[in-house]
Amino acid sequence: MISTTILAQQEVNSIEELLPYLKQNNVNVKLAPGTYTVTAKDVKKGKFKEFTNILNHKVYVLFLFQGNNSTYDFTDVTINVETAVFNAFTDYDDFYEVQTIGNNNVIKNMTLVDVGTVYDYPKEGACNIVMDGANNRIEGFHVSTKGSYPYGYGETFGKGGRNVIKHYKHSACLVRGFKNHLKNTTVIHRSYGHAIFMQAADQPIIEGCYVEGEMRSSDDMLAEEGSGSDGDKAGFMTYWGYKLPAGYMMCLGEEGIRAYNGGETVINGKEYKRGTSNPTILNCTVKNMRAGVTLTHATGKKYVRGTTAIGCQRGFCIGSGDIIDCYADTQHGPALGVDYERDEGMNAEITLIPYEGKSYNGMGCAAMVIGSNHKVVLKSLIPEGKTDQDLTIKIGGNNNSIGMRGKDQNYYAGNNIIHNFTAHPLELDDNAKSNHGISASEVTDEGFNNHIFKKDIQLQSKTIK
Repeated sequence: MISTTILAQQEVNSIEELLPYLKQNNVNVKLAPGTYTVTAKDVKKGKFKEFTNILNHKVYVLFLFQGNNSTYDFTDVTINVETAVFNAFTDYDDFYEVQTIGNNNVIKNMTLVDVGTVYDYPKEGACNIVMDGANNRIEGFHVSTKGSYPYGYGETFGKGGRNVIKHYKHSACLVRGFKNHLKNTTVIHRSYGHAIFMQAADQPIIEGCYVEGEMRSSDDMLAEEGSGSDGDKAGFMTYWGYKLPAGYMMCLGEEGIRAYNGGETVINGKEYKRGTSNPTILNCTVKNMRAGVTLTHATGKKYVRGTTAIGCQRGFCIGSGDIIDCYADTQHGPALGVDYERDEGMNAEITLIPYEGKSYNGMGCAAMVIGSNHKVVLKSLIPEGKTDQDLTIKIGGNNNSIGMRGKDQNYYAGNNIIHNFTAHPLELDDNAKSNHGISASEVTDEGFNNHIFKKDIQLQSKTIK
């Protein structure tokens, strides 16, 4: 638990004065307001020497918070990191701008800006913020992430393991450790990599955060043919094994908030290799990312509440657990998805919201549910008659997302409760079995033993009990 002991605040006037305090316990330090810039020359001069080595993964870190029970105040402080800094170090596996490895610290109100172009990529991996240790809170940050390769194609040419074009990724914030808390932080994401993601994290909390990425249509990418661009040189052959299809909107980064089933961390000097467990996502907004919230690969209790996905390729996908009082549009993809037939036990309450601008939902659905023993309540705040796409709610069947078109699928969906209070018709595939519920819109049932029927009920945004 973060200490509530009140310590006298010490103000320092330079980064050089600040750095020694990052190793100390029980300090309360404020960096004087102003703009500070970290350059490649600073690195070459030896001003930033700290590194971590967790499970033989060596990382250089500009600001390494090693102490315990301390508060660091960066109110009215902007720290600019020139993108040349990414490659100023030698002999390393990764580069972080901020990392915690101590416990019970509060680090607040920093504006952290990557200064350069979106094409200034790190030759190794990079991340703006990484949280290890236990019971740390990073709060009130404003992060502008920039610099990766290739940028402008999203996941078209790979994610990192199997690539058509070699990737140099750069994510914004990685939460690891135990009970670490990212709060009221804004991420403006212009990089191929995740905005906020979790690895080796137990009981992480992501609260009150705003994430904003950038979208581009596959049609616009294909218009580069003949230009000699990176995509053109690759013939727009994707890592999925087929040429990039037209008609989809793609995020140029990766996930807004994502959990992984692997990773490493350090807590109290002990190294761990494990997945993510018991994540909590509260009152966040994610705009223009590959997904709003994806927690499929986390274990334990998964809880998402009061969170909104705007303009994402997919809104929410958690596999199991609770999605409570959440909101999403369907402009660029479905509000809800499920990754695997083995997923079961999701309780989702999502309200569809209006959007501005052109619709570009290549999947053709407002939601897709596969797996079993889910309870899904879909509501709507879209004025009647204002839906500008012929989208359906799919229960089982084929996943027509941009990366799944090469697979012959017929996903099973069984023993689910589905309540549809939207204007979108509901389709039960021939592999949908023993599903129950009601629908305010038309129902097409090609499955077996389903009991979902259209009822003359008013479209609403109230929860069914």
